[in-house]
Amino acid sequence: MPRLSPPNRARLELVRAVGGALVSPLRYLAHVPGRSRAMARIAEDVAEADGAIDPTPALDLPADRPLRIFVSAAEASGEIHAATLVRELRRLAEEHGAPPPEITAVGGDRLRALGLDPVADPVARAHMGFDGVAQSLPYYVGVLRDAGAHADAFRPDVFVPVDSPALHVPMARVVRASRTPVVHLVTPQYWGWAPWRVGGYRRAVDVGLSILPHEPRWFRRNGVETRHVGHPLLDVLEDVPSTRPDPTSSTLAILPGSRAGVIRRNLPWMLEALGPLRAAHPGADVAVLQSTDEHAELVQGIAEGSGARLVVGDLHAQLAAARAAFAVSGTVLTDVLHHRLPTVVLYRISKRFEAWAYRHVLTCPYFASTNLLAGEELLPEHCFRGDGPGDEIAAQVLRAYGDEAYRSRLAPALDRAAERLGPPGAVARAAAHALAVATEHPRR
Repeated sequence: MPRLSPPNRARLELVRAVGGALVSPLRYLAHVPGRSRAMARIAEDVAEADGAIDPTPALDLPADRPLRIFVSAAEASGEIHAATLVRELRRLAEEHGAPPPEITAVGGDRLRALGLDPVADPVARAHMGFDGVAQSLPYYVGVLRDAGAHADAFRPDVFVPVDSPALHVPMARVVRASRTPVVHLVTPQYWGWAPWRVGGYRRAVDVGLSILPHEPRWFRRNGVETRHVGHPLLDVLEDVPSTRPDPTSSTLAILPGSRAGVIRRNLPWMLEALGPLRAAHPGADVAVLQSTDEHAELVQGIAEGSGARLVVGDLHAQLAAARAAFAVSGTVLTDVLHHRLPTVVLYRISKRFEAWAYRHVLTCPYFASTNLLAGEELLPEHCFRGDGPGDEIAAQVLRAYGDEAYRSRLAPALDRAAERLGPPGAVARAAAHALAVATEHPRR
């Protein structure tokens, strides 16, 4: 059967996306009868996973030609790991006496800084913000078309997309049609919210690289060839000293998110919940942390009159100087765990459908990454619409800040959760697995 052209492959992915949206209610109905059983299996995976890193493969790289590698990043955090991946691919080739690999990419400025000329730049698009599904579809269909055309011309030995499954799973199908094996770094969290998608993922990738300890069990059970490499954020944190809460500190770190909509939705509520803390500890220093000044004006406006101060800059220096945290759920929890801070985790949602989905679709026992690592609700976590359990959360923030017996009990459990992230070097291990697949599937 003749292979579809890149434009037609991209159009096919658009049809898949539209069709998937139309049948999603039916998929949910099919999912309902087994949801309790699925939740029990995930809870078992979380509790029993040991976090063992899969062995790094021995490499036998060709000496007579450079390997061709196609890398993709769709947004800023993924591009950080993609840039590290490119450096590790080059290092491993040199270490094994092979010619420098020919690397091409989809991505943005971080990959350009490494000498690559991206085929497309969805990272810049993501930075500009989401402008609606209808407006965005033509752009992303164009990215899929360009990636497919590039794969046909470049004929890579392996395609390595990083994170962002919404774009990278269809892109993997488009590129794989060029007879290119796919190694996906950061397996999607389908185990938590859309287990029915795993079949499409299994058909789109050759190897998935997992970062959380319980994920290999789930993906392998669902027929996806998986290698566990550990969390790539630990590569970023390798040179950041891990600390323990400063017992003399009076600072509560507030982490309201890094996007304007999330900050608007959560920060006013978070500041309002600090009444009991302020009553019990009048000298408490409340610091709202932001890594950049992008939303400084927004945060200042919300915090005005609350007694909280805005701190922009070195996130880890501020976390190391705090005694507890109150955080919106997200990747920042890994940064917080690095400093072993007692934390209360919040995620307020704005839409009725989101609240319904949280209660009826979510299949994992916890949404905070620290709790998934621990296998128990180590950090109180709350997802709700509207006012929610305000008194309960306020009491938990007060406990995290001032209850020394609770803080002492929590400390060793946080240490154990951090250990299950695995050692640094996740991206180097990912690069080795990608090179192994590239040499096992020689270019045709």
